Amino acid sequence: MPMNLTRRDALKRMGSGFGMLSLAHILGSEASAAGGALEPKAPHFPARARRVIFLFLNGGPSHVDTFDPKPALSKYDGQQAPDSLKLAPGHGPLMGTPFEFRKYGQSGIEVSELFPNVARHIDECCVIRSMHTDNPGHELGLLRMSCGHLTPGHPAMGSWITYGLGTENQNLPGFVVLCPGVPVMGPQLWTSAYLPGIYQGTHVRNREELDPAKLIHYVRTTRRTADDQRRQLDLLASLNRIEMEQDGAEPQLEASIQSMEMAFRMQTQALDVFDIRKETAATRERYGDGHFAHGCLMARRLVERGVRMVQIYFGNRNPWDSHSDIFDHRKLAQLSDQPIAALLADLKTSGLLDETIVIIGGEFGRTPTKEISGTLEYGRNHNNQGFSLLVAGGGFRRGVTYGATDDLGFAAVENKVHVNDLHATVLHLLGLDHKRLTFRYSGRDFRLTDVGGNVVNDILA
Repeated sequence: MPMNLTRRDALKRMGSGFGMLSLAHILGSEASAAGGALEPKAPHFPARARRVIFLFLNGGPSHVDTFDPKPALSKYDGQQAPDSLKLAPGHGPLMGTPFEFRKYGQSGIEVSELFPNVARHIDECCVIRSMHTDNPGHELGLLRMSCGHLTPGHPAMGSWITYGLGTENQNLPGFVVLCPGVPVMGPQLWTSAYLPGIYQGTHVRNREELDPAKLIHYVRTTRRTADDQRRQLDLLASLNRIEMEQDGAEPQLEASIQSMEMAFRMQTQALDVFDIRKETAATRERYGDGHFAHGCLMARRLVERGVRMVQIYFGNRNPWDSHSDIFDHRKLAQLSDQPIAALLADLKTSGLLDETIVIIGGEFGRTPTKEISGTLEYGRNHNNQGFSLLVAGGGFRRGVTYGATDDLGFAAVENKVHVNDLHATVLHLLGLDHKRLTFRYSGRDFRLTDVGGNVVNDILA
């Protein structure tokens, strides 16, 4: 090795053989702490929950066809919407749901026929029927729900959570994102932005392929044996100690070396945790087939191993965006109902549901009217003024509904819950004060809840 080779040159050359470097920008040079960035941290106050699973039905599921029954909408089916709704051009007459609602469980909560399996677990859920957000566009809706802001360039909820709490398994990322490709806005939805790069979400393309070595590229290197990589890491640690003795600690480089250590350990852990073939045939059958089903099973395996947050996007772009035909919801529900129910059942059986927050929903809802645009007349348009979202476990009340939209399901009118309120409540259950979880950037303090957000105490157990 040339004597004039700098430590950074050594790091650059010797790091090339490590597996998993493509995962989550794992060598993020902007990491701000000398190791330990992902080690578990004490919450602000005693927590009710320890981890989060967000089942993101991207595209905007229709609340009036799933979890918010509206008899009046069916009664006035085909009639013009009242002027009081102040609908934009392109909306046709009112359209009642073609799907039947029934009461389920001891709570008697009404659920659409689209989700019969989830309905059997409705007593474990709190159905928030008064969600609202700021914009009816997918891009801004996804950003608000995933990152708390309407503009790109802010950390995702999972990044804030791992920044605040670290994670419980140093051999796996703290924040994992599962999607077979990318939804609208792509990596902006799991970025760490101005937080240290170690907190960025690790995106795994959970396609139909079951072999984890094919799901995660470069999970192992063919250029170096494990012993070779161990010797490289030990050499880097020695170089680091020498320079620390001479010049003091360099936090950015120290954090990168810690990330390399994690990358090295992940080569065995990742192959195990993403290998759902290790589950019994009966378990895999309960979850069903398809990337979302596989993602739900992977999510359970990840939280069992201490991953702090798992976010599963239902598919690429906006699969729930049923502009042309609301009956598309039937096909989509068939792919999501069974795995969601299986995940809830497994978490409850294992006791993990008590300390795991499960969020089920999309970026907004859909209008109670037909969409009339060109040849479209049997679908529904975007609706940000009122929609439903399910939360379960982790300190939420169970078997209750909260809030309400108007009689036709257009806007939240009772106990309204903004997306920032949801985020504040999730952080609260994790033991974090959303107003104290801040990061100074560009001359001001930023937080997940932007400049708003209130804990919704009425939905806490």
